[in-house]
Amino acid sequence: MDEIMKLRTRVVRKNLNPEWNENLTLRVTDPDLPVKLAVYDRDRFSLDDKMGDAEFDIRPLLEAVRMAADLQGLEDGTVVKRVLPSRQNCLAEESCIIVSNGKVVQHMFLRLRNVECGEIQLQLQWVPVNPSREL
Repeated sequence: MDEIMKLRTRVVRKNLNPEWNENLTLRVTDPDLPVKLAVYDRDRFSLDDKMGDAEFDIRPLLEAVRMAADLQGLEDGTVVKRVLPSRQNCLAEESCIIVSNGKVVQHMFLRLRNVECGEIQLQLQWVPVNPSREL
């Protein structure tokens, strides 16, 4: 069984609309499993409260990375793939996978579940650990 990898961002204090602007690197061992996110507030004297969760499928990004390898020379901003919101994902709106500076990047807004309201904005970029190895 694959190990679960957990990453944490820094704490943003005294802000009801926090922005992290952090780069996190997540090792993907099974692209068929969704990536799950959980948002917590930070409590000093009690357990942190869960403020919502979301998940997304990494496979569309991987498919676009494979496809873009065959389409060298694409202009910046070229849309390689579009992912529409559905009952199977937490997308708040259409997510475009584009070419940016020669790399394949996915922008997404995820609607948090198990909370009254809230969204997370992410930008994903596939970084191969071993560039000579195929996906």
